[in-house]
Amino acid sequence: MARDKRLKAAYASFDKSRAFPLGEALTLVKRNAKAKFDETIEMSLNLGIDPRHADQMVRGLVGLPNGTGKTLRVGVFARGPRAEEALAAGADVVGAEDLAEKVQAGEIAFDRCIATPDMMGLVGRLGKILGPRGLMPNPRLGTVTMDVKGAIAAAKAGQVEFRAEKAGIVHAGIGKASFSEEKLLENARAFADAILKAKPAGAKGTYVQKVAVSSTMGPGVRVDVASLTG
Repeated sequence: MARDKRLKAAYASFDKSRAFPLGEALTLVKRNAKAKFDETIEMSLNLGIDPRHADQMVRGLVGLPNGTGKTLRVGVFARGPRAEEALAAGADVVGAEDLAEKVQAGEIAFDRCIATPDMMGLVGRLGKILGPRGLMPNPRLGTVTMDVKGAIAAAKAGQVEFRAEKAGIVHAGIGKASFSEEKLLENARAFADAILKAKPAGAKGTYVQKVAVSSTMGPGVRVDVASLTG
């Protein structure tokens, strides 16, 4: 009841029918993030695509200039020197067959999965588990690489992975309510820019149709699409 009352008051504080410039929308979201914990600020873009078609999929990685405010757990499939390098670089979980067994048992203690190319035969067998969770390593995303140190550093520094869902919606956490408005705006622009640059060849008509920002417990605020690049 308390949350419903707070949410109702939050929605009453602005015009729900209006699409605000990105900076103003973030200010409203930050002002209405009043939970007792540091809420995540999320950005969602509704795209004019059909991800079921390969030439309309939107997927990629983007480094947010101010990080996400969240500690990302990184798992690495590697052997020998690369495994040692991964541990030294700050990976949370490193292994080969032993790590695969843990994953198969449902023990997934990581939010980003990196693998060296020679491990993909093993990792490929975990596709039905890792795939639906968005954790399958992918060479195009830089998560299948011999440079495990660089991949781990990028992930820990605030790199965000995005992928269009069935309805053509792409979303990600772009920071915390405790971030300054300037840092949130920088992160939001970086995320939006990555989505715009990832426009697929098969996309027809209006690419970015709707945009909104919200906090974990707060209201969603519509964003003027034109303000993404302004």
